[in-house]
Amino acid sequence: MPENVTAAPGRPGVALVRPPGPRLAEGLVTHIDRRPIDLELARRQHEGYTAALAAAGWRIRQVPPADDLPDAVFVEDTVIVVDGLAVLGRSGAPERRAETAGTERAVRELGLRVARIEEPGTLDGGDVLQVGDTVYVGLSGRTDEEAIRRLSAMLGALGRRVVPVRVAGALHLKSAMTALPDGTLIGMPDLVDVSVLPGLRVAPEPAGSHVVVLGEDHVLLAASAPRTAEMLRADGLRVTVVDIGEFEALEGCVTCLSVLVHDHR
Repeated sequence: MPENVTAAPGRPGVALVRPPGPRLAEGLVTHIDRRPIDLELARRQHEGYTAALAAAGWRIRQVPPADDLPDAVFVEDTVIVVDGLAVLGRSGAPERRAETAGTERAVRELGLRVARIEEPGTLDGGDVLQVGDTVYVGLSGRTDEEAIRRLSAMLGALGRRVVPVRVAGALHLKSAMTALPDGTLIGMPDLVDVSVLPGLRVAPEPAGSHVVVLGEDHVLLAASAPRTAEMLRADGLRVTVVDIGEFEALEGCVTCLSVLVHDHR
C-alpha cells in the first residue's frame, strides 16, 4: 500500500525512497532463512521499482543515504504520513532507530508537520495500513500497545479511527495484508486477527498480500505474485509488476521500499 497514506489516494504526489546501501546483506531477518544477497542486482531492482513509481506519476524524492544502516532501504518503517502530518516511528529493532534522521529531514523539506513516537513505545511504519478514515495498526514484534495508544491520539485529532490488529508469524501487518484501491483488504488470514477486520480477501500467494496503490485503478505487485496479478487484472485493475527478489530475501516487499505522500491540494 502507498505506503503510509490511504487505500484510495488522490492525485499522485511525492514518493520517498532510499537506495540500498553497501551493507544491505547484513539486514535483519526474523521469519525466514538468510541467503546471500547480490548487491548490484538489488540496486538494479530498486532502480526498476523507483522507475515504476515515476511512470505512474509519482515525483521521486531521495531520502538522504544511510550507508552504515543495512535496513535503511526499507524507508516505509521510519514514518507514517497522514494528511500533512508525518509521525516518525521508533522501531522495535533498536539497531534501526537511527534510520529516522534522514527521513525527518526529507519530510520537513516537504513542509509536513512532524511528530514522533517517543519511548518507551515502539512502532514501525510497516505495521500501519490506512484504508480511508480507518488506520489498522499491527501488534507485532516491532510495534507495541504503547505506541498504538500514542498514534491513536495523534490520528484521532485528524478524524482517523485506529484499529489494533494482532500479527503472528509475519514481520509487520503489511507483510500479511494490505488493501486494494476500493479499500478491500487482501492478505493471509492465518497471520492476522481477522476478528477485528470487516473482511479479508485471501491472496492467491503470500506475495500477493503486498499491494501498493499507485492510483484509483492502478496497483504495484512483486513479480513473485503472478496469480494475484492475474486475478487483479481480471478485476479490471491496471497492474504493474516489479522484481524485488533481493529485498524479499530480507523480508522486504513492495510496500516497504517507499513512502507515498499524496497531494490533496
